[in-house]
Amino acid sequence: MAAASSPSSLHSSLRSCSKISITSHLSFSGSSPGFVKIPSRSGICSVGRICAAPLRSQANPVKVSASAAPVMDKPDSRVSTVVDVDLGNRSYPIYIGPGLLDEPDLLQRHVHGKRVLVVTNTTIAPLYLDKVTSALTHGNENISVESVILPDGEQYKNMETLMKVFDKAIETRLDRKCTFVALGGGVIGDMCGFAAAAFLRGVNFIQIPTTLMAMVDSSVGGKTGINHPLGKNMIGAFYQPQCVLVDTDTLNTLRERELASGIAEVVKYGLIRDAAFFEWLENNMHTLLARDPIALSYAIKRSCENKAEVVSLDEKESGLRATLNLGHTFGHAIETQAGYGQWLHGEAVAAGTVMAVDMSFRLGWIDETIKKRTLDILQLAKLPIAPPDVMTVDKFKKTMAVDKKVADGLLRLILLKGPLGNCVFTGDYDRNVLDETLRAFCKS
Repeated sequence: MAAASSPSSLHSSLRSCSKISITSHLSFSGSSPGFVKIPSRSGICSVGRICAAPLRSQANPVKVSASAAPVMDKPDSRVSTVVDVDLGNRSYPIYIGPGLLDEPDLLQRHVHGKRVLVVTNTTIAPLYLDKVTSALTHGNENISVESVILPDGEQYKNMETLMKVFDKAIETRLDRKCTFVALGGGVIGDMCGFAAAAFLRGVNFIQIPTTLMAMVDSSVGGKTGINHPLGKNMIGAFYQPQCVLVDTDTLNTLRERELASGIAEVVKYGLIRDAAFFEWLENNMHTLLARDPIALSYAIKRSCENKAEVVSLDEKESGLRATLNLGHTFGHAIETQAGYGQWLHGEAVAAGTVMAVDMSFRLGWIDETIKKRTLDILQLAKLPIAPPDVMTVDKFKKTMAVDKKVADGLLRLILLKGPLGNCVFTGDYDRNVLDETLRAFCKS
């Protein structure tokens, strides 16, 4: 692994290029059940180089999209990047930049009625609820804003808590022209989105993620839902927002553990489809953990570009999109069996990623260098690389048997195969090797 770049060299390299292109090179194989392969991405700069537009210094934002439809912003906007999720008439922008909560127009352009319900939690409400309410109503007396403040934590991502959102919406007589706003991390975004999908059979909603995890993953792509005692995210819907507004300044109040949790999802993109990004992460992990704003903005931007491209090609997860779940089958089992909220999502995904990479190596699909680099980068990010002691082989198998990627009784997994940046989604693997991996990481 190369030495970490200094902040000054990082800023210099970020400003040295004018743009980055998204080039799709995807191949599908029907040779085995549920098999999807994603080769390495092309059109990306060489190792150690970041080919991206300036994140703070330019007046007009960069627009990276699979869609030709531009999103116009005022010349003085603080938006550094706009990534479009191309889904035809349901396409929407992801705005990325510092201080975006201080730009009322960004939110108001996506509010189509006069009533807004902000869904947030006890941690985020004291920090940002007033600011978001002000942004929604600034210069527009016709907008009225209600709010519902939910308890904070994965353990509250359930039907009982979800009903509090419906209670508020019905008590305040919101109608089909209202807009829900998710202000918080992944739990809030998932629940608010699911509530928006179900209330009056569907109302508009906006995502304002305040954790790195939500910014790079859960707020993008329209997956919404709640947990069930027997499995994570088992109840939900695909329902796209009107926009995602990523104010990178909100990361200043994020706890260290939450920051590391989000990095697990960032690393995932490099492993499955973006080798150059993975190498950039190896070189700049210390800078990210130090919360360098330009480094964080670039990591968010690159992650959103990767996810937007995949979602645009496979919105409902018929195959390709499932590859974004590297490590999640193992990770969701950890979250479920350890008790929701005991391990953060990214912590469980990190341990699950190590297990998926270990299995890939045992199958002979990757070389030992990729296995070592995965361990090294996750440890560098201060993430766990093994499941908790409470996990047993039987607990893994019991939970994985009801995973959403099971089809006709066949557990399909996302595994690495080939050079760095390549993966497969398949049920065609040696079950004995899965057992070997489970035994290697469990005491019983």
